[in-house]
Amino acid sequence: QVRLVESGGGLVQPGGSLRLSCAASGFTFSVYAMRWYRQAPGKEREQVANITRLATSTDYADSVKGRFTISRDNAKNVAYLQMNNLRPEDTAVYYCNAYREWGNSFWGQGTQVTVWGQGTQVTVSS
Repeated sequence: QVRLVESGGGLVQPGGSLRLSCAASGFTFSVYAMRWYRQAPGKEREQVANITRLATSTDYADSVKGRFTISRDNAKNVAYLQMNNLRPEDTAVYYCNAYREWGNSFWGQGTQVTVWGQGTQVTVSS
């Protein structure tokens, strides 16, 4: 049975970090490229990062370049997404995807990442 299970999501303040993991089973992990996508409420799903099957190349969306790092461990069948300097606009459900150009594509169930602003005091005085 093919499974991709994401973990590591949560609530974090702006500027914080999270590391997402995607544990794969039921297929030959090392022959698939791995991608992370995200989908914010009311928006289309967008690709965030991609890593080739042997980790020889990575690609990132412009919005996350320099802040996110994708990696994988083929011995453990796990892909990662290290997210640093998080911003409120990074809030979304993050999905991992195993992709093979001439084969199947598998998806995880997603993990929620919420970047919560620290707020600002508003005082109304007469």
